[in-house]
Amino acid sequence: MTQKFYSLFVEHYLEGLLSPLGSVEISGVITGSERRGIVLFFPKGTIQTERHSLGLLAKVAQSDCSIEVYYEQIGETEVRSCLHKLLNVFSTLNCRASAEGKTLDDDDDDLPRLWILVPSASPDLLKGFGAQLELENWSTGIYFLPNVFRIAIVAINQLPVTSETLWLRLLGRGKVQIQAVSELVALPPENLIRRNILEMVYRWRISVMTQTDLTEDDQELIMNLTEAYQEARAQAVQEGIEQGVQLERRQVVENLLRFRFGSVDEELSRVVNTLLQLSPDDFAKFLLELSSLSREELLARFNSHE
Repeated sequence: MTQKFYSLFVEHYLEGLLSPLGSVEISGVITGSERRGIVLFFPKGTIQTERHSLGLLAKVAQSDCSIEVYYEQIGETEVRSCLHKLLNVFSTLNCRASAEGKTLDDDDDDLPRLWILVPSASPDLLKGFGAQLELENWSTGIYFLPNVFRIAIVAINQLPVTSETLWLRLLGRGKVQIQAVSELVALPPENLIRRNILEMVYRWRISVMTQTDLTEDDQELIMNLTEAYQEARAQAVQEGIEQGVQLERRQVVENLLRFRFGSVDEELSRVVNTLLQLSPDDFAKFLLELSSLSREELLARFNSHE
């Protein structure tokens, strides 16, 4: 599957959580569509991880790291690809250090660690790479490859269901993610992280509604986040933010119509006004059909909604 839309969600999600703690680079150090979804994080200081609001994620981010999240099980090929990406990161950091007249410390502990987050990991995969639990310092579900590789695999479905793991479980799949979404929504309304993540989910969902090439996995992610989206939408309506989102919707639809038909005349403007009155689900369905409709078919469909 393509990770296009899921990667967009992951990137904005992790950036929103980690940016207060340090520097976040999204697909910045490593370029190319095949490497999209890598998030690099460099803490701006010592992170006091004990009882931190980000829980286990704060512990992951206590030193320079690279994070890559998959929405499906991975095999040996994907792990090798991640290792290749990590080596590219090391090469880039070496170039940066050289440009500044410095030398990158050869001590492994000073090099970034790559965290591979997956919904689940097969025993054969973990055994094949020599990945082991470190239960003295880390919870179940976190497997470390031999230290020379600087890689850890996080099997999200094996993480304990606690507040400490919530922000990682939100990147899981199926029942694991749905459970985490319910926990997110149940947090006190005044919780700042809850508020920011709900707003991010809301705006991401709005942007995805305009897309026509969603995979089954993309659609599953949308369904899993439905409760968070609905909670965020209710909050947006209550606070008057809906007007701003409607403006964003209008701009998106008008841009799509200009791309398809060259301009937005009076007849098409009326179509836009009608689309904006639809429910979120009907709005999304209509946009999915838009790319296959001729102008005449679109206007006929519009007339049927009047």
